[in-house]
Amino acid sequence: MRIPVTKKRSLNPVQILSIGFAAVILTGGLVLSLPVSSQSGEFTNFLDSIFTATSAVCVTGLVTLDTGTHWNYFGKTVIAILIELGGLGFMSVTTLVALVIGKKITLRERLVMQEAYNAQNLQGIIKLVRYLLFFTFGVQLTAALVFMTQFIPVHGVAKGIYLGFWHSISAFCNAGFDLFGNEVTGKFQSLTLLNTNKIIIITTGALIVIGGLGFSVWLELWNNRKSPKLLKRLSLHAKVVLLITGILILGGMLTFLVLEWNYTLSGMTFGNKLTNAWFASVTPRTAGFNSVSLTDMAPASRFITMLLMFIGGSPGSTAGGIKTTTFGIVLFTIYSVLKGREDTELFGKRLSKGTVYKAISVFAIGIALVLLDIILLAMTEAGKPMEMIMYEVFSAFGTVGLSLGITPDLSSMGKVIIGVTMYLGRVGPLTVMLALANIKHPAAIKYPEDKLLIG
Repeated sequence: MRIPVTKKRSLNPVQILSIGFAAVILTGGLVLSLPVSSQSGEFTNFLDSIFTATSAVCVTGLVTLDTGTHWNYFGKTVIAILIELGGLGFMSVTTLVALVIGKKITLRERLVMQEAYNAQNLQGIIKLVRYLLFFTFGVQLTAALVFMTQFIPVHGVAKGIYLGFWHSISAFCNAGFDLFGNEVTGKFQSLTLLNTNKIIIITTGALIVIGGLGFSVWLELWNNRKSPKLLKRLSLHAKVVLLITGILILGGMLTFLVLEWNYTLSGMTFGNKLTNAWFASVTPRTAGFNSVSLTDMAPASRFITMLLMFIGGSPGSTAGGIKTTTFGIVLFTIYSVLKGREDTELFGKRLSKGTVYKAISVFAIGIALVLLDIILLAMTEAGKPMEMIMYEVFSAFGTVGLSLGITPDLSSMGKVIIGVTMYLGRVGPLTVMLALANIKHPAAIKYPEDKLLIG
């Protein structure tokens, strides 16, 4: 009698990444729920603990409990570790441990890392991760030292050093968490009491931009730093990332400067207005810090902030959103159509149809997910203003962390919806792109061409 042999089904890289993030979130939530993590020494509501862990791992920054006042130093340190794991990816930490103990990194692990960082191929993936870790810790250490010059005179040496490192990690990973608490204003204040401190605002904004550009872009810039023809030597990916990022930051800054001149920026010096308008343009790119009151912003400014949150940062970075490259491809495709061209063209290159289809699909799926979440949240949070609900959903999907103040008042189901949205915003777009990339169409079948009326 022949005994059937069942093949052991192994997880593919996409599943490993998705399950890995979920496992880190669950572990972090369990630790945060324990009395050892809270300031009061009591158990923390498990749903709030999971929500905080999800927000940290998904580098979002939305919180139902004030980070600075609810958690003790152990709890805050756990959150910082979760932010670092979420920003860099748990595979980076796994690789770091393997390199330290001299363990050989398997092909399977290399494949997961390739998927996690959107690398073109396996060649040089370990070198890329080494660079990523060196670059990350170097930038974070430098920024922490800058922060310390501002925090130590106010908070003392020990606390000043802790605040320096903690906020450096949070800003670089685009997390948006802060430890300044709500004991002064009675609400989550972020950097609003420090908006005249240019060193803190500029350093935080610079960390957000650096973390949101993508590690591969910085590697290209570094490798070609001495070339007299730097722009020509950059890849198409790097050019698009830098172009779209520059347009969004500069355009957003000028827009906020005009719209908020007599609102949240009124009473400031011209230099502080420029700094805070620039920061208001940078931080919606999945960071979550705010230096001016969000509820006091002009309605048009809040709407523009939602658009920036939806776009987010760049692929292979610590940021979320649909990504700058997706947005760029959609824009260039529209431009090419208006010019009567059959292909999407940019920088003297022609994009493949598959790349364009993937970008449009990610864009459409992002919009569909946001609309669905808005409808669901409007049902569970009946009575809350629609603008606040929309703002919350855009912030969660883009893993930003900005809020108009309804996060702590969300119902249990509302917390679950926002938590799932944060997870999908961090893992979902990557999963969707990988799933689309792995679709194989039978080459032998080609249907007849026909036409549809459009417009």
